[in-house]
Amino acid sequence: MSSNSPANHAQDLGPTLSGQARPRPEGIGKDARRRVVTASFIGNFVEWFDYAAYGYLATTIAVVFFPEQDRQLALLSTFALFAISFLVRPLGGFIWGHLGDRIGRRNALSWSILIMSFATFCVGLLPGYAVLGFGAPLLLLLLRLVQGFSASGEYAGASAFLVEYAPANKRGLYAAVVPASTAAGLLLGSLFAAALTGLLDAQALQDWGWRIPFLLAAPMGLIGRYIRTKLEDTPAFRELTLEDEAVKAPAMDLFKNYWRPLLLAVGAVLLNAVGFYVILSYMPTYLSEVMGLNQTLSFIATTVALLTYIGFILLTGMLSDRFGRKKVLMAASVLFILFTVPAFALLDSDSFAVILLIQIALGAMLTLNDGTLPSFLAEMFPTRVRYSGFAVSFNLANAIFGGTAPFVATLLIQVTGNNLAPAWYLMGAAAISLIAVALAKETSKDALRH
Repeated sequence: MSSNSPANHAQDLGPTLSGQARPRPEGIGKDARRRVVTASFIGNFVEWFDYAAYGYLATTIAVVFFPEQDRQLALLSTFALFAISFLVRPLGGFIWGHLGDRIGRRNALSWSILIMSFATFCVGLLPGYAVLGFGAPLLLLLLRLVQGFSASGEYAGASAFLVEYAPANKRGLYAAVVPASTAAGLLLGSLFAAALTGLLDAQALQDWGWRIPFLLAAPMGLIGRYIRTKLEDTPAFRELTLEDEAVKAPAMDLFKNYWRPLLLAVGAVLLNAVGFYVILSYMPTYLSEVMGLNQTLSFIATTVALLTYIGFILLTGMLSDRFGRKKVLMAASVLFILFTVPAFALLDSDSFAVILLIQIALGAMLTLNDGTLPSFLAEMFPTRVRYSGFAVSFNLANAIFGGTAPFVATLLIQVTGNNLAPAWYLMGAAAISLIAVALAKETSKDALRH
């Protein structure tokens, strides 16, 4: 008998007033929830470790994969590849959302981590421009597209998985594990980049040092996949399949019946998309290339900021459970509108302590959005289209505004000659998110819809 058959899940089910079977929250043990949290953390961690390695080693990757040219142009080319890899994410959101809503969250997540790990490992094996010429950046682009496709199912799926397993009064805290794992992946990527740039000379870093973090994705991904295959799917999804209510085309149902929450979700994600990549991925490059800060010091500043960010983000999840998703998300937008430009202005400082404090403050402001957004998005859609709704809205906003953020920030500085241009861009994203969240419903105290 399959481990996912109705008989094996009968102990988790109980009758409602209508006679239908529904999962009892108390039927989910602490051990099961702990395994779910661990599996969700590891999978998302692997994904963002890769993105961190690419972002933090962008200046080295630019030298390895592009012909000798103007340094700024090579850097723009590297970030352009980063941005192009996001173009497949809306398509990936549709496909992974369909799979997650049709065959289950667990199955979709098990495949997404496998594809991501394989593509990341292959990046670490690629020869550079000196060996393959223009074939090198083309192969890099191909692998980045595969990574973008697989990543489009990870964040949304892990968030839906945790929300559907969480106790009703702790959905915000559980879902905050996903952005916490994202920050942990960025943190390890930052530590690796700092260690590599500090211990290796420029030539060794270009020859082989940059490959190490990409090659590590294979063993980490296999561990994450193994853990996920040992889990049961969520009670909410099992209930849906037992009642035979899963829709055959979740994306079509999403656009037909849930277009308003979908539009609001895209707007709400905008601050997260731009803020995340500007503050946590692009910032080391901004500090070293634009502000002239020593590259090792810029990595150290980002690393310390990420450490505090992880602690803040779990606290934010708890705050959203207590005070509601909308209040916390709107507070994040208001803070970014008021303080982003002054904060970036202070980054042009001779004091490393000031730069470090500004990064910590920006990270803390971002956690108000990042720590709340996963539960907010998951609660906006019913179980039948939850994975699709989350994946499509999140990946659409990130494809248009998130993956392009480092490129746009670099381009805006080059075109305007104003080092504060990225701050104004981030401020505009915050204003749009504020409007979208204000128009959405508060869902933190409601039961998950079927």
